[in-house]
Amino acid sequence: MATAQLNAPVSGAIHVRTRLSGNFTVLANRLARRPGSAVTVGVALYINSMPDGTPVTIEALQKHFTEGETVLGRALRELEADGWLERRVLRGPGGRFVTRTYVYTLPELAHPDDTQAPATRAASAEPVPPCVDAATSLPHPRTKPPEPERARTPAAPTPPDPHPEPAGGPHPDPAARTASPEAVALLTALGTRDPRLTLSRREIARLAPGVDTWLASGIRPTRITSTLTSDLPERFRTRPAAVLAWRLAELQPAPSPQPPPPTPTLAPLQNCPDCDRAHRSPTPGPCPLCTHHRRHPSPQG
Repeated sequence: MATAQLNAPVSGAIHVRTRLSGNFTVLANRLARRPGSAVTVGVALYINSMPDGTPVTIEALQKHFTEGETVLGRALRELEADGWLERRVLRGPGGRFVTRTYVYTLPELAHPDDTQAPATRAASAEPVPPCVDAATSLPHPRTKPPEPERARTPAAPTPPDPHPEPAGGPHPDPAARTASPEAVALLTALGTRDPRLTLSRREIARLAPGVDTWLASGIRPTRITSTLTSDLPERFRTRPAAVLAWRLAELQPAPSPQPPPPTPTLAPLQNCPDCDRAHRSPTPGPCPLCTHHRRHPSPQG
């Protein structure tokens, strides 16, 4: 004990460590020591410690943290820009769009193929030890253990493709044919606002349905462009299309309330010349009762 005190630093933190056997989270030092906002690191630690299926929307985070919507939203955007978090908008079985969130223990520094599945991309990252408590671990993509070696057999020759691809190139994405021209034009023009937002055809086809959802809600194209291009990070660690997909899914404003129905216009008051009673009519004349008496006089009268 005396030796430990002599070797202790004269200033700074001194760790009193305890070996944990469960209910702990493995976190990369590069994330724990990330410079910048402490809220961003705290949100990352919280998300990594939660079990699969835990909602990580801004509304869900507000129930746990005291920070507001703006601060928590900026923390999620910073984690996504650095590659620790990825949100993908997918079309469900019933045609409804859903958001899938992937949390990476070690993010990819570059994604040469943006269409590659997140779990496949993360398999190329450096393997890390899994959390001890499996019940509280998030679904971080990790490398599978190596399979035992098998006897190598010569691969059979690949038969020629009976339906070769035409010389004109691959077929266009089916979503590109269903997207509206307004959505495609809006996404194509983002590159003129910020050259980093120049999107490929496949990315435009994937993002166009989300833009159509905004347009169908009555949101003007200028407002959509402003939402997608404002407050972007200085540098992206992933493809910018992932950031745009998250904004289209999470930042859509609530639909504007419908205006109240117009108040019916009342006819002006008129004075009946026969009974001297007031009644409503667009033109002067007798009231409905006196009009009936005029058309059907009493036999005794």
